[in-house]
Amino acid sequence: YDFEWDSDFEFVIPDDMPSGIYIMRIEADGHYDAMPFFVCPPLGKRRADLCVLVSTFTYTIYGNHARPDFAPSWLEKISAWEAYPNNPSQYRHYGLSTYNNHTDGSGICHASHKRVLFNLRPGYLTFGGATCSGLRHFQADSHLIAWLHNQNIDYDIITDDELDHDGVTAIAGYKAVVTGSHPEYHTSETLDALKGYRDSGGGLVYLGGNGFYWRIVRHPEDSTLLEIRRSEDGLRAWASEPGEYYNAFDGSYGGLWRRNGRPPQQLVGIGFTAQGNFVGMPYKRVCYDKNMDWVFDGINDDLLGDFGFSGHGAAGFELDRRDEKLDDGEDITILAQSYDEDNRFILVPEEMLTHLTNLSGGPEADVKRADMVYFKTHTGGQVFAAGSITFCGSLPWNNYANNVSKLLRNVVRKFVGS
Repeated sequence: YDFEWDSDFEFVIPDDMPSGIYIMRIEADGHYDAMPFFVCPPLGKRRADLCVLVSTFTYTIYGNHARPDFAPSWLEKISAWEAYPNNPSQYRHYGLSTYNNHTDGSGICHASHKRVLFNLRPGYLTFGGATCSGLRHFQADSHLIAWLHNQNIDYDIITDDELDHDGVTAIAGYKAVVTGSHPEYHTSETLDALKGYRDSGGGLVYLGGNGFYWRIVRHPEDSTLLEIRRSEDGLRAWASEPGEYYNAFDGSYGGLWRRNGRPPQQLVGIGFTAQGNFVGMPYKRVCYDKNMDWVFDGINDDLLGDFGFSGHGAAGFELDRRDEKLDDGEDITILAQSYDEDNRFILVPEEMLTHLTNLSGGPEADVKRADMVYFKTHTGGQVFAAGSITFCGSLPWNNYANNVSKLLRNVVRKFVGS
């Protein structure tokens, strides 16, 4: 989990360097590589009203995922698009991800970023066979970063690492904290920080799907090392065996946060309900309450996001919905919804009872949906949640002139106040 390569150079971050995502490009003998790094403001010295939370834990957990559907035909698309040329499926000796298995068939439960991570490179295609961009994680989150620059919205970034280490202090004072497309993996410390921020009057903008889903822990002596136990159920790449449900690093019970008494609905009002291939659908506006007109200011369409670079639609791949049994009883408004009308999605295992019944008690088609929601907390905080992994992929469409871009602009303006 640590290649222990020698350091060839160091780069000292200037005090006045703006917070953001940067790329270090290195060249040697006709070859080059490009490695991202994240510049955060000094603790307690924010430089903007908006904070982007970068999902570095999720990036690491997925690091070097050798996908089971990888095919040589992907290489043709990669070459034609001049995308990042290397794939973990071709170079397994660099270490695989927690979505892969050891040679004895057991699941890989530890991950670290102290190695080459192919899928953390600019231009990496997660889905080489998709008819759309095929971008996920770091690359998909660049849609949001590009949108912020296009809209001239100032922002700082904070990564999961700072949030885990510094707690709510890392994001205190920001008027809004916005996530990327897939903030799936969290420690108890990061969830505590986000809930503390929200409950102290902060604004949380969740722009993904399948977020806040799995519990992970950090090694107490090496914070770069993460552990995941895929206990009980959930949509998972492998299943922990009996006796392996507890994390070795701290003895805590692993698995879904839902099974640990902290479902995503308690934080953002919605939680993971369905998954499909890398395809997307539009949302349909369902809220016409005049108190919520600010969300749709300048938008005359009922269909939202029937376009996009990720799955061709703003609601896709992994979807979240509201479940009143799991939230904290907040007055949650469903703004828009997207239903799986073509039966291209499956219900997640924790929602299924039999092949005919599910926990909702209603038709399966009714719960395979994305809910876009807004609510205020009892303590003055507010939350907007998109409920879809492909939402951010619609932001740059038509050079950012589209209804998803307008909607998010309205949300940011409401939360930040300008």
